[in-house]
Amino acid sequence: MLAAFASAFRTPDLRRKLLFVLLIIVIFRAGSQIPAPGVNVANVRECIDATKSGSGAGLYNLVNLFSGGALLKLTIFALGIMPYITASIILQLLVVVIPRLEALKNEGQSGQTKITQYTRYLTLGLAVLQATGIVALARSGALLSGCSQPLLHSQGTKTFLVMVVTMTAGTAVIMWLGELITDRGIGNGMSILIFTQIVATFPSALWAVKQERGWWTFGIVMIIGLALVAAVIFIEQAQRRIPVQYARRMVGRRMFGGSSTYIPLKVNQAGVIPVIFASSLLYLPAMAAQFNSNSSAGWVSWIETYFVKGDHPIYMAAYFLLIVFFTYFYVSITFNTTEVADNMKKYGGFIPGIRAGKPTEDYLSYVLSRITLPGSLYLGVISLVPLIALVLINANQNFPFGGTSILIMVGVALDTVKQIESQLQQRNYEGFLR
Repeated sequence: MLAAFASAFRTPDLRRKLLFVLLIIVIFRAGSQIPAPGVNVANVRECIDATKSGSGAGLYNLVNLFSGGALLKLTIFALGIMPYITASIILQLLVVVIPRLEALKNEGQSGQTKITQYTRYLTLGLAVLQATGIVALARSGALLSGCSQPLLHSQGTKTFLVMVVTMTAGTAVIMWLGELITDRGIGNGMSILIFTQIVATFPSALWAVKQERGWWTFGIVMIIGLALVAAVIFIEQAQRRIPVQYARRMVGRRMFGGSSTYIPLKVNQAGVIPVIFASSLLYLPAMAAQFNSNSSAGWVSWIETYFVKGDHPIYMAAYFLLIVFFTYFYVSITFNTTEVADNMKKYGGFIPGIRAGKPTEDYLSYVLSRITLPGSLYLGVISLVPLIALVLINANQNFPFGGTSILIMVGVALDTVKQIESQLQQRNYEGFLR
């Protein structure tokens, strides 16, 4: 593998791409450490240290994870990549229900460019909403519960607006950096930025486990972590290949078809999206309870008991069932078996032993539902790892090995390595995957 890295850096154009990606990552991480105007940095650090062992930041763990810890520090990149992820998911869902967007998707590259532009606009709108909410919570002192120190130097409207504009502009800059990596570097830019932010929290999370529980627990966590990484790699690479045969046909004087291929159906066809959906949905009741924390209503205390910290069996069961539900939901709207069957019939393709048309559609739906079950269970079990760790070793919910973080890291790493591998193979190098 080291020899493959050496081969990659000896290739001038590939070396330039890798160095460009590293430069963008450095700029991105630097922006994640620069506080926004008006933030009282000393008080913010004191409050973060005071609430590390508690659940004060529990509501914002997902956003804080995708921002590499920048959210609770109120930096210029505090929102991270989360508004773009949310906008992308919303557009993917709207493509299925809005005919105009579906028509754009079917137009090819020009239509996809339009959808990408809509995603950018929606990202900025969501960034304004999220920045307004975060700054309002910071100004009221509710961002880090249990902290009495003022997080901002001034409570005025001018400071409020400057911080909202700064964080929104930071989100726009992050989108631009991600697109620069996609155009001039290697891999998907947004995915690499998410990977960078998650990896940035790993050393501190691991060291916190060592300091709190000692070397023995730290060693066990590392062994379990390596086993989880191996299991995730195995499942992420697993797929069911459905053979497809194309009949020969004459077009003018030329013969087309007669080839064999396959449809790869991944075990984890939905990726990490169901985990994000389930986490976001479970944050809603907890956030509603926080805004009504001074109320004596029974539902507020019930939610604070069962749906805030995440170490209760009811929370774990709800989380697991939501992940299974959203896995089936997302796969059903992103893999259109009717469209696949129609395209196969149009170009003379068929599955051996299955008639073209409706029987092919039914067969694909049957296989997809069968293969989605282990995929959904796998996502649910992996996502419960940090919650179980919260109970067993009293680690925080940003437990390094498990949940959203490990799924994203392994997925992005595999995709990036494959792209580097393909470019190395074009230059007759041995590459990474052997």
